[in-house]
Amino acid sequence: MAYRVRHLTRYQFSEPVSLSHNLAWLQPRHTSAQTLADFRWEIEPVPAILFSRQDAHGNPVHYFEILEPHRTLSITCVSQVEVMPPLPLFAGVSLSWEEVRDALVAAPEHFLERQFLLDSPLVRRSTALAQYAAPSFPPQRPLLDGVMDLMHRIHADFAYRPRATTIATPLREILEKRQGVCQDFAHVAIGALRSLGLAARYVSGYLETLPPPGRPRLVGADASHAWFAAWCPSLGWVEFDPTNNVIPADRHITLAWGRDYGDVPPLKGVVLGGGRNPLLEVSVDVLRGGTMEEASGPNY
Repeated sequence: MAYRVRHLTRYQFSEPVSLSHNLAWLQPRHTSAQTLADFRWEIEPVPAILFSRQDAHGNPVHYFEILEPHRTLSITCVSQVEVMPPLPLFAGVSLSWEEVRDALVAAPEHFLERQFLLDSPLVRRSTALAQYAAPSFPPQRPLLDGVMDLMHRIHADFAYRPRATTIATPLREILEKRQGVCQDFAHVAIGALRSLGLAARYVSGYLETLPPPGRPRLVGADASHAWFAAWCPSLGWVEFDPTNNVIPADRHITLAWGRDYGDVPPLKGVVLGGGRNPLLEVSVDVLRGGTMEEASGPNY
């Protein structure tokens, strides 16, 4: 499946910003199931400095500095991505979750995966998270069966409420109140798995949303999305989307992955000036094929 993704982010500041330093995780990465055919973006004001590199997890990340006074900052990204559906999963084919847990600790070749066993700034292991995970992982249950059941339970137990949390809301509070958004549900799953000694990572990206039957598709109706992946020795990283209760397939587009949201936010930076509470506008369109008009301006 081929997609063209257009992601617009615009900040409106109440006072002039004299300079800003920014990092952007907005370029989809290459994976075994995804190919980036084209990536273009336009930044206004035009950056004085811009370069790209890979972060610690192999994600493409762009750094840019704006050194002229400005009251607005606009970033428009257009990506052309081809996505292949993953191979089908079969219940019961994986090792038991205890065998996977023990292999992660004992086998030296799994040192890269072991970083996803540890606490990260936004996801701390806890007894409460282990207790929440426990019903999905009785003794000797195959790992993927347990993770699938955990995904189903999070989808059933937690209410999707966009204004119920912020990125600063502690994970323990999300677990207690059972409400939040996609990154919260991913964090709950990651924390639950890590609390059992299993490796789990955060995935940021996009999801193509389809309009109701007979209704037109709304421009800007799509949004950034998040899900999680669990590590299985025989299959590698297997992804799960608890917000939608599905295994990500060819409607999910991967941007980046890391330990938690804090590793791969779409944008983060530091500004000098700007006043308080800038207005933020975000618009995402995920369209099949190549019908979306490309961003105008420089091809950075």
